[in-house]
Amino acid sequence: MNAIISASELASDLAGTTPPTLLDVRWQLSVAKAAGEPSFDGRAEYAAGHIPGAVYVDLDSELASAAGGRGRHPLPDLAVFGAAMRRAGVSAGAPVVVYDGGQGWAAARAWWLLRWTGHPDVRVLDGGLPTWEGALETSAPAPAEGDFTPVPGAAGLLDADGAAALARSGVLFDARAGERYRGEVEPIDRVGGHIPGAVSAPTNENVGTDGRFKPAEELAERFKSLGAGGGSDVGVYCGSGVSGAHEVLALAVAGIDAALYVGSWSEWSSDPSRPVAVGAEPQ
Repeated sequence: MNAIISASELASDLAGTTPPTLLDVRWQLSVAKAAGEPSFDGRAEYAAGHIPGAVYVDLDSELASAAGGRGRHPLPDLAVFGAAMRRAGVSAGAPVVVYDGGQGWAAARAWWLLRWTGHPDVRVLDGGLPTWEGALETSAPAPAEGDFTPVPGAAGLLDADGAAALARSGVLFDARAGERYRGEVEPIDRVGGHIPGAVSAPTNENVGTDGRFKPAEELAERFKSLGAGGGSDVGVYCGSGVSGAHEVLALAVAGIDAALYVGSWSEWSSDPSRPVAVGAEPQ
């Protein structure tokens, strides 16, 4: 099953006999600004207009638990996550489509969590809400309670030790911007740099100028050139396990299975005992 869906395909599915459950996960990374600008409010954006039938899901409170020693967006409490999914109408036997404001990171986080906890049919709207050409609605739907119960998978998740080992035994991609990987800048975390042995693979290079994923063949070639696709185990990390989920999604589009280090650099760099590499080379 393809991990992404186009806006035209979604419109057709919504008009069909078994329309998918729609989740709106609009979110942006909140970084304090000297100008005092208000932080992004995904719920307000949803209320101003969303794809008909979509239910809003909050990334910070329902797709992650509170920031702390395990990173800025650690795994959510599964009871909280499961309740949020059922409230949104998610059932194990019904398809789900997730979208966000176009960046794709938040939608990918929801996609990854649902897949990791056992949902068999989840796709992300390629390019997000900006690609939708149909009408929007402002009223919030009240779907019937879903029956989805999350059960974590045995594979697909890395902790710090697992990420360190995979960087040496397989391929560990760093999905952040190249300058953060190299340690030239670090706007959020304690220290700049990367996990020793990790390969720089910025998420933004997986999409075109329209925000849609590049063709599967092109993505497969990109990841192959970076060391994946040859039978080695593959993992991904980012700043806090959000943009990294988007890279896992890109790898899925390319036909490559990958695990996610959810704690990512925000967890790794908070521990002074963890080694840090800088520069353009994995080391």
